[in-house]
Amino acid sequence: MKILPLLLLGAVGVDAFAPASPSAVGVGTFAPASRCAASPHALRMSSTVEEDTAVGADSFLQDDDESDLTSKGLLKRDRYVATNRFAVRPGKEAKFEKRWATRKSRLASLDGFRYFHLMRRVTLNDDGSSTYDGGDKKDETNMGNYVSFTVWEKKSHFSAWRKGDAFKEAHGGTSIGAFLSTMVNSALVLQGPPRPAFYDGLLMQSTKPESIPETVDGWRNVAADGINVLPAECFVACNQFYVPAENAASFEQRWAKRESKLKECDGFVAFSMLRRDGQAKGHGTSPMTPDEATYQSTTIWRDRAAFDAWREGNNFRQAHGQKAEGEKKESEEAKKPEGQGPPPQWSKPPTPVFYEGTLVITGEEGA
Repeated sequence: MKILPLLLLGAVGVDAFAPASPSAVGVGTFAPASRCAASPHALRMSSTVEEDTAVGADSFLQDDDESDLTSKGLLKRDRYVATNRFAVRPGKEAKFEKRWATRKSRLASLDGFRYFHLMRRVTLNDDGSSTYDGGDKKDETNMGNYVSFTVWEKKSHFSAWRKGDAFKEAHGGTSIGAFLSTMVNSALVLQGPPRPAFYDGLLMQSTKPESIPETVDGWRNVAADGINVLPAECFVACNQFYVPAENAASFEQRWAKRESKLKECDGFVAFSMLRRDGQAKGHGTSPMTPDEATYQSTTIWRDRAAFDAWREGNNFRQAHGQKAEGEKKESEEAKKPEGQGPPPQWSKPPTPVFYEGTLVITGEEGA
């Protein structure tokens, strides 16, 4: 088991690489290994995580400067979205979720926080059910079988959190022992280091939640036994787009001009077109590879039934260039595959991905 790469690549970055716990040993926490404790890198980090780094968003206002993007004809962001992609070992899913459920975090109380959930990837069955899609380590499809998803009001809010004490507390960085404990135990649950991905949230739509999940000191109060996975609290439908840089502005404008009636749909929670922030930096962040999507539409629904009702209804057909049933004529646009009216703007066909979300945290205004 390779512990040091986890320390070097997955130590600090986005909520959250490996959920921490005040306890030294247990499911999801690691007993420090002697070879790790002697690591110069770890020793240097210990002096860093113990510093007082209480900072506010005002210290990172430069992160909200979008002049470089708008000068290229790109849309301004409405939100900033931080995700982390995990490859959870087969059979460790419930333990992984328990670590999240019992972690120490005050995320909901932080300035600029809007929404969070942890999601597990699923395959949709014809009978309306879903099956967990863990993927396979051999072809690396296991990466992203779990994803943390956090929405911030501004990028500066995210930057302030990542540099502050709340981040350290959530990632076991309050002491070198807690940090090493977190890292070692992650190796027992994960197949390799997590991979963070950051996005500009465009064209945001959100509804006010009918109810607010209970939180205690900024985190969900949920019972988890480490044996059974947590119940699904939302359903997430994504479509990944592979758009070359030269087509980015026209791709965004096409989406901006689309008429959307999502807010009229029962069970709709939130939508955003996510534009990958390929310039984001931080521990564990690696350059984008050519096979990674540059855009991802993300729609959050109350449950799978609400998503299915939308997909089978008139709003879906109208949004995808199709006439509703009962209308006599079909436009030429409707006779072409989705997105194929004008020439395709992507380098390969979009890829749909679906998730069940759990541990939902939201404020009164929603995402």
